[in-house]
Amino acid sequence: QVQLVESGGGLVQAGGSLRLSCAASGRTARTYLMGWFRQAPGKEREFVATINWSGSTLYADSVKGRFTISRDNAKNTVYLQMGSLKPEDTAVYFCAARYGAGFYDQVYEYKYWGQGTQVTVSS
Repeated sequence: QVQLVESGGGLVQAGGSLRLSCAASGRTARTYLMGWFRQAPGKEREFVATINWSGSTLYADSVKGRFTISRDNAKNTVYLQMGSLKPEDTAVYFCAARYGAGFYDQVYEYKYWGQGTQVTVSS
């Protein structure tokens, strides 16, 4: 069992930066594939980025070059550094985790989810 708690959301102006954190608890949390998803009002939840236990990453095209996912296995924490933010990045951002090798970018492929943190980008 893995519990995930996100933090770091807030209001930021377009062009600004924000860093989200996701603290994972559970004995084997550091071995899990960790991901970030987001859901804007009236839209489906979508993939943002994912990182495996060794630090390899995968990004959605919409955030590539602007967002960076990283993890600190000693702290069981995953980060999402967001830069050059746009109003269309406004959404609730969710941390997710699953066990296993490979990369996954679909909502149904992740077993554990946090409660989400709101990110609002003003124009």
